[in-house]
Amino acid sequence: MSSVRFLCQCCHQPLKLTQSAETVGLDTSQPPAASKLPLAQGEPGETLEEGPTFKVERDTEKLQDGASCRTPPGDGRMSRYSPNIFTLLGKLSSGRTLNSIQKTTRGIFDILSGEEDLVHPLCQDCTNSLLEQLDTQLTISESDSQHYQRCLETRESISEDEREMLQEELKDMELEEARLVQELEEVEKSRERAAVALEAAQAETEMLDLQERRYQREYGKLLWQQLELQDELRSVENRLWYAETQLAWLEKTNTFKSTFVIHHDGPLATINNFRLGCLPTVPVCWNEINAAWGQTALLLRALSSTIGLEFQRFQLIPCGNHSYLKSLTDDTVELPLFCNRRQSAYFYKFDQAMMAFLDCMQQFKEEAEKGASGVYMPYRIHAKKGLMEDPGARGKFCSIRTHLNSEEQWTQALRLMLINFKWSLAWVSLRYYQK
Repeated sequence: MSSVRFLCQCCHQPLKLTQSAETVGLDTSQPPAASKLPLAQGEPGETLEEGPTFKVERDTEKLQDGASCRTPPGDGRMSRYSPNIFTLLGKLSSGRTLNSIQKTTRGIFDILSGEEDLVHPLCQDCTNSLLEQLDTQLTISESDSQHYQRCLETRESISEDEREMLQEELKDMELEEARLVQELEEVEKSRERAAVALEAAQAETEMLDLQERRYQREYGKLLWQQLELQDELRSVENRLWYAETQLAWLEKTNTFKSTFVIHHDGPLATINNFRLGCLPTVPVCWNEINAAWGQTALLLRALSSTIGLEFQRFQLIPCGNHSYLKSLTDDTVELPLFCNRRQSAYFYKFDQAMMAFLDCMQQFKEEAEKGASGVYMPYRIHAKKGLMEDPGARGKFCSIRTHLNSEEQWTQALRLMLINFKWSLAWVSLRYYQK
């Protein structure tokens, strides 16, 4: 077997030569085989001695050089239309002549291809594929040839009139072709303009998409603010409804009756659960009595403010269980409306404070009795003497002072005074609602 190997230029598989293929043309005494090798013929100008041998040696050197330095172009695959590019593997056997190698190679190519000008090294499968392609091309070429032959025969049988008519039709078709070409050019221009407009529209669409996303974000923010404002509005409406409900309830509420509660069913009269006065059988501490006086002073101050009365001689200063009256003529004079038995020196001032209180109450009565709907007090007041008169007891007088007075008389005077205040509360409440 020879050490010369070739690669198929289509599938790049090594070509394996059979023994019969290698021995084809080995005998140099057979001139027909030698005559079929075009490369074995000498070129013009060469002598017979050196022509074939020298040419084969030179071709062999070229083959070896090409196998050592040439690489397939592109991705390593060789084109089937480059017959001079192939790969030679191995070394030439020193036991064979170059002429026999050349003859063997050429014979193999002739057997595989069937044509002498086809020098591609191909395998059997690739050769069959190539032959099928050539057969297809041959069939197409024969069909075209027959078509052209029929056209020539038809042309010879056509008269001059028909030929002229066909020439005119050809001209018309050429004109139509030119018109269509022009229309095609216009359509191409229109397509280019449409492409430019499409690009502009796409750019505008992208810009509008960006604006839409921005508007969506802004809309989301505004919607969130709207929801917050709606929540705040509902909260304000709820607060307003509660305030209106409270206002309506307060309008229906009698402020004086809710603030000042006076009871006189028992032996002692009470104001806001504070007992005013004391009896030998019902002892009451002075702190409670002083607190009752503070509530009474606050009541008289509220009543006078309601009718717009300003006292002339004294000013009421309600301070709980340490309330007092302040003289309007002498700023240094203050009359305490509270007392303590352990401080007997204050009884005199305490009596003066209670008489001054009756004077303020008398002023309120005189002012409130004015008009058709004046106040009515069931018990008369004698402020200068410090007495309360009970008409039902045959003109009985009760002193409001503690000096030279019994606890029963003093407590009764205080009880009559609180009854007058209860009637005054009813009158002020009625007058307030009438307004």
